[in-house]
Amino acid sequence: MISSIKRLLIGRPLKSAQLGEQKLNKTKALAILSSDALSSVAYGPEQILIVLVSIGAIAFWYSIPIAIGVLLLLTALILSYRQIIYAYPQGGGAYVVSKTNLGVNPGLVAGGSLLVDYILTVAVSVSAGTDAITSAFPALHDYNVEIAIVFVIFLTLLNLRGVTESASVLAYPVYLFVLALFILIGVGLFNVITGQVPPELHTPIGTPVAGISLFLLLKAFASGSSALTGVEAISNAIPNFKDPAPKNAARTLMLMGTLLAILLSGIVVLAYYYGITPKAEETVVSQIASQTFGRTFMYFFIQGTTALILILAANTGYSAFPLLAVNIANDKFIPRMFTLRGDRLGYSNGIMMLGFASILLIITFHGHTENLIPLYAVGVFIPFTLSQTGMMVKWIREKPSGWVSKLMINSAGALISFVVTMMFFITKFSQVWPVLVFIPVIVLVFHKIHKHYEAIADQLRVTTCEAALPIEGNVIIVPVAGITHVVENSINYAKSLSASQVIAVHVAFDREEEKRFEEKWKEWQPDVRLVTLHSHYRNMIHPLSKFVDTVEHKASESNYRVTVLIPQFIPKKGWHNMLHNQSSLLIRSFLLYRKNVVVSTLPYHLKH
Repeated sequence: MISSIKRLLIGRPLKSAQLGEQKLNKTKALAILSSDALSSVAYGPEQILIVLVSIGAIAFWYSIPIAIGVLLLLTALILSYRQIIYAYPQGGGAYVVSKTNLGVNPGLVAGGSLLVDYILTVAVSVSAGTDAITSAFPALHDYNVEIAIVFVIFLTLLNLRGVTESASVLAYPVYLFVLALFILIGVGLFNVITGQVPPELHTPIGTPVAGISLFLLLKAFASGSSALTGVEAISNAIPNFKDPAPKNAARTLMLMGTLLAILLSGIVVLAYYYGITPKAEETVVSQIASQTFGRTFMYFFIQGTTALILILAANTGYSAFPLLAVNIANDKFIPRMFTLRGDRLGYSNGIMMLGFASILLIITFHGHTENLIPLYAVGVFIPFTLSQTGMMVKWIREKPSGWVSKLMINSAGALISFVVTMMFFITKFSQVWPVLVFIPVIVLVFHKIHKHYEAIADQLRVTTCEAALPIEGNVIIVPVAGITHVVENSINYAKSLSASQVIAVHVAFDREEEKRFEEKWKEWQPDVRLVTLHSHYRNMIHPLSKFVDTVEHKASESNYRVTVLIPQFIPKKGWHNMLHNQSSLLIRSFLLYRKNVVVSTLPYHLKH
């Protein structure tokens, strides 16, 4: 039944040979890997205006030069990540670049930041999209958390079905959003050019503004740079592209950068000419659409696609998180389970971990994750800064053809990213200080895991580990609760093993019952030694484990191995297990960690 439900939800298993069919073409890759970056157009320009409004509407013209600065940073990031794609085609993005060129710890800082950031991406995006839906239908507002969790589960299941299947479903809303904004920007600019927008709505560019400061402008620039989150996702997900993967990934990155630049600049320009003031109850995009089209079908089409893109921005996390986790797991800094592919050839453990962590975050913050946006943004700009710096070191060290121009691009990107990161810490410290706690903790955990894997590898290496002692024979201990077919089956199996001594062990709670059992055993299995252990406190684990330790100590002197053979009957129906005392599981859990004791379970399948 469980298997049938699994097939219904995620589909039939795919053969390993079908892996090539799960690769993405540029059209689908652009949709699922750019949704996070493109969705930020819905709130990036608004973040700039929110800072400038503290001076007054007269300062809104500064949004134009600030947007130009954001576009320059976007250009530097796109060109840099294009170089990263060709230099590190195995994927991993900022993690691989930083680890290779700056050292292990900077790499782990970049990798850890991005892993956490992708969890925040899912939680923040889904919560934002849910807010957009419940704003349209106020009766659903009390169910924000439940609706957000349903969306996360839906996206998780969709991604477990495979990369191509999720891309086929999610591509349409992304391209509808792009189409909607292109129409909005086109019609809006036409209205501006033809004079349909009154010039008194905006302050002329260059108007002197009292009270403006460099600090405030840098704060607005840092806030507007939140629109660049998700730019790095394509460099992490190169293995998901069809061959030639680096070439296709680079082209997709350039196209994403172009679309983001057009949409971002278009919204900023329209917000300036329309004299839009940020409001708590209505977004900047909604105000522009309302002034351009009125409350017509086109307005609701724009709002609907915006809500969809905010939810689907979470899918960037589902695409990039598992592949980044694979790179870190291959270096033995997180559990190896993240390198395993599931039935549908996706890295299902990474997908499920991302979904679970996101749901936990949504529940913890009761769906109000807007306060996490600065944390989410700074979590991206730290890897931005490290990756750009890493590429600088790479060019200086290797000096390939044309390295000077590449170095200048990365130097500009590193400097601007560092400034943005510092501005987040200076202006929003109360919201981003957790970064200073969780990143060191994550790096410490990474090192603990790596140390464990290295110690295990060294211990298992044939050339370095201690020579295994020869095993002369076996002492097989069989715990018995009564005289049954299950016990008979276990005793017969134990006796069939060569060079073995069989000892049946019975734990009794009553002296009279103990004597009766010994007499019955003598008649039933006279050739098998029975040891009865009396328990004063009705606990069978303590006397049994003590007896096993005693036998193991004596057996080790003669190079004998102790095996505890635990009989266990298997009911015909799974739910029948709830009706039985699971003593065998309890015994196994207690004995499993005995160093020189083998614990083996012998199943006995019941017919009814």
